Formats: sequence, structure tokens, C-alpha cells
Amino acid sequence: MQVQPYLFFDGRCEEAVEFYRKALGAEVTVPMRFKECPDSQMCQPGAEEKVMHMSFRMGDTTLLASDGECTGKPNFQGFSLSLTAADDAEAERLFASLADGGQVRMPLTKTFFSSRFGMVADRFGVPWMIVVAP
Repeated sequence: MQVQPYLFFDGRCEEAVEFYRKALGAEVTVPMRFKECPDSQMCQPGAEEKVMHMSFRMGDTTLLASDGECTGKPNFQGFSLSLTAADDAEAERLFASLADGGQVRMPLTKTFFSSRFGMVADRFGVPWMIVVAP
């Protein structure tokens, strides 16, 4: 069995994945637009070019995403995506990349369980935890 996060960006999916491409090396594997759907009722007027479904890889993980209802108000609550960095330098780089335009929730710092741990919500509101592997 495999569990994959499915993120709904409500109209900002392409922008988000481009941000993750630059910040984290994401690679799109499956792009699908609403205009490609044979059921025209699934597409709101004006949303034909928006992302109906997207699959993208970051490291060994595949994430799924969509523009969803295209309301422009993504809402990510009740979870965090966790990135495990190989060392402190990588943790600092990942944290700074995700914090660009986002909100630091816990600064990256030394803890009793890791040489670096921090929490940030990126510019799209997706919550992340960065930790260096013990």
C-alpha cells in the first residue's frame, strides 16, 4: 500500500509546483488540465487551463495536486509535510527556500532530537517540518 498526499491549491497549482521545482527540485510527471476532461460539467467557466490533476516527484516521494474548485483560497490545516535533510547545511537551504514568502512557525534550531528542526508554512500555506536525520 502507498499513501500519497493530495494537495488542492484552489487555482494556484501551477504556481505552487513551479515554486517547489525551484526550491526543492520537484519534477512534474503527470499534468492534466480541466480542458482535457471529457465531462465538460467538471470544468467551471474560465478554468479550462487550470490543473485538474497533477503528479509530481520530490526526491523519492510522489505528491498529487490540483487547482480544485479554483476559488483562490487554499486551506491547509491539520497536517504538515516533513522533509528530512542529510545535514545542517541542507536543512538551512530547504528551510530558507520554503520560508521565502511564507511564514516561519518555529525557527530552524538545534533540539534534543536533531541538530536542526524547524516549521514553516510556505507562500501557499502548506505547512512543512524540516529535520536533520539523527
